[in-house]
Amino acid sequence: MMTVRELLESKGGVVWTIAPIASVYEAIKIMAEKGIGALVVMEGSELVGIMSERDYARKVILQGRSSKKTSCREIMTDKVLFVTPERTLDECMALMTDKRIRHLPVLENNRLIGIVSIGDCIKAIVSKQEFIIAQLENYIRGG
Repeated sequence: MMTVRELLESKGGVVWTIAPIASVYEAIKIMAEKGIGALVVMEGSELVGIMSERDYARKVILQGRSSKKTSCREIMTDKVLFVTPERTLDECMALMTDKRIRHLPVLENNRLIGIVSIGDCIKAIVSKQEFIIAQLENYIRGG
């Protein structure tokens, strides 16, 4: 079974972050530019939250707030679930499904080293299954 570390090695460990004092507008702009659905909120080197498009929709748009006047700290999820690099993708998918979240920061020795999304996990698992199927088909054909 593939681990989070293996996934990060293949996809890269780039993590887009934002400060808690930044405006929600700035966060949404970064997410749109980078094609991502969440930003890790960091205060210096400390993980203090995560802000997703879902947070924006539910805590800004639906409450009639201004994205330029609202800070990330005001709407971020501050009780952040995270994983370590040794966790398997199956464990991550189970956690994300159970908690109804789509992103998990990856911490090693209390340091942010990456982030995995449910999409990353699905893509990696499907890719591995396709490889295994191709190998079995090749074996059956005598290749």
